[in-house]
Amino acid sequence: MPRQAHLPQARCFLAHPGDPRRAVAGAARLRLAIRLAVLWLALAFSPVWAQAECTAQVLSIQSAQGDAEGGRPGPDAWRPVTLPDDWTARWPDYSGTAWYRIDWRAQCPDGRAGPVALVLESVVMAGEVYVNDARIWSDPQLSEPLSRSWNMPRYWLIPEALMRDGVNTLWLRVVGVAEQTPGLGPVYLGEPGPLLRRYEDLRWRNRTLFMLNLIVSAVLGGLCFCIWLMRREQRAFGWYALMALFWVLFIANVLVTSPWPFADSIGAARANAMVLVLYVACFCIFTWRFGEQSLPRTEKALWILSAALLAAVALAPRAQLPEVRLAAVLTASAIFFANCLQFPFHAWRTRRPENLMLAACLLVFLAVSVHDLLRILKLISSDTAYTPFTSVVVTLCISAVLGLRHARNVRRIERFSQDLAVGIAQARTELATTLEREHALALANARLQDRLQIAHDLHDGLGGSLVRMMAAVEQASQPVQSQQFLSMLKLLRDDLRQTIDSGSSAGVKVPATPREWIAPLRHRFMQLFDELEIRASWAVPAQWRTPPSALQCMALTRLVEESLVNVLKHSRARRVELALRQPESDSLELLIEDDGAGFDVAAVLRAGISVGMRSMHTRIERVGGRLEVASRPGRTALTATLALRASQP
Repeated sequence: MPRQAHLPQARCFLAHPGDPRRAVAGAARLRLAIRLAVLWLALAFSPVWAQAECTAQVLSIQSAQGDAEGGRPGPDAWRPVTLPDDWTARWPDYSGTAWYRIDWRAQCPDGRAGPVALVLESVVMAGEVYVNDARIWSDPQLSEPLSRSWNMPRYWLIPEALMRDGVNTLWLRVVGVAEQTPGLGPVYLGEPGPLLRRYEDLRWRNRTLFMLNLIVSAVLGGLCFCIWLMRREQRAFGWYALMALFWVLFIANVLVTSPWPFADSIGAARANAMVLVLYVACFCIFTWRFGEQSLPRTEKALWILSAALLAAVALAPRAQLPEVRLAAVLTASAIFFANCLQFPFHAWRTRRPENLMLAACLLVFLAVSVHDLLRILKLISSDTAYTPFTSVVVTLCISAVLGLRHARNVRRIERFSQDLAVGIAQARTELATTLEREHALALANARLQDRLQIAHDLHDGLGGSLVRMMAAVEQASQPVQSQQFLSMLKLLRDDLRQTIDSGSSAGVKVPATPREWIAPLRHRFMQLFDELEIRASWAVPAQWRTPPSALQCMALTRLVEESLVNVLKHSRARRVELALRQPESDSLELLIEDDGAGFDVAAVLRAGISVGMRSMHTRIERVGGRLEVASRPGRTALTATLALRASQP
């Protein structure tokens, strides 16, 4: 395409010398572009031109006491002061209203008018602000109970309408009490931009940091309180929660602007000092519990001193309250510093990681607290307080140490649970083995007991029958006839059957009366006693007051048989007495007495050679009774006592 072909398109943008209309149009477009560029530059730089910031030149600062109604004083009452100002140095023991007058002149570049910024750092305790007689701010409570603006920075942008040409006057009314260092903090007048940044910095240091500290302390204290509720043995967490509570109350004094719930400023001051004392006491107890330090005498002295400080602050007269508060604060601070110094030595001795970490936190807190205390007491000149910055960090570090301790405890519990599970498994295995062994021993013991029971039954029942029959044969004057011998065998069969059935009371019936119970025994033995010329007496009641059980009846029957057989075999007695008595409805007593040769009861029991003696004791004890045996030459007595139940059939 030849270059001439592009000329018509180029005419749309550039004027051609040979075309006047095109030249005029091109010049118009160029002028429009220049005007747009100038307008854009004007808009871009208009804030600099239109909003030239004004500064302020302070001409004088004066102060005077208010009149009786709190109004402004006359012109002769003003005295020059410097800010910040504490009027107690000028007017000791004065409580009431003071006015501050600041004369200043706005200085704006090129004579242009503009706003001036005002920053008020603190008012102790309440106040209001006027610009050229126009009030721009006032606290809600200017009489007791006073509002609390001592740590509340404020920022205003003074409009042009309130300013005068030449000298302007800033009036500040301050209402305070002598016991709380009343006065006015720094006041800043000048360019809005820099003062806004200064206000934001003051707000951050005086309000936001304390609010953050309060929130962190409250949350962590609540968490530790919940841990302590679940595990009461973790006392360090409970003391930390209590310490956090008092710390939150102490910080709240910095943040609150309302006097509630106190009736006056003095009450709030007393409460704040008391909360500080309690915080220090709980802080000490927390560190001692955390480090597992046993200091009973020191703890007792701490609580006694704390109680004395609390009583002094609460009961001190108003005139002596500043000195008492100062003494309480200094004493609590000394205790706090001493504890922060002693704990690192304890941590170094124990060499536990969590103790060393807590000691490091306390040393940082100690250094910062000493600096800020000296600053408050005006013993050092420093514009910065570090407690608002470090308290949050130290609180988080202490909470991290507590979390480490809790995590270690949880791991220890988990290991203990695992060891316990292993131990339980081993114990179950050992218990199963032991139970199997004991079961085998129980079976063997049961077999042995059965054999002993059979031996006792055979000895007391069948053996007694054999002894009676042998005695009958020996005493017979002529040979035993077959019918008589068959009768003896039937008796032996009956005794053997009774011995077999005596293991259970199911087949044994309780006789209806005592006489019915004693009749078979009496019949068996009276024939032998008559042949041997032994006198026997049988004394039994006509009715049971409370019948014994079947097993008790069987035990008494075996006791009578064994006792009377022993009389036949060993005693050489000429008289036998048997008496059954029921002195009470719930007891039964059987007495068997003879006048035989007697024997040494203690020697027989020690030797263990008498099967019958052991059998009688065992039977009576098995049915809930006791057997007493007393013997001497000429008298042997057996007394069996049984306890009966009224509900027994």
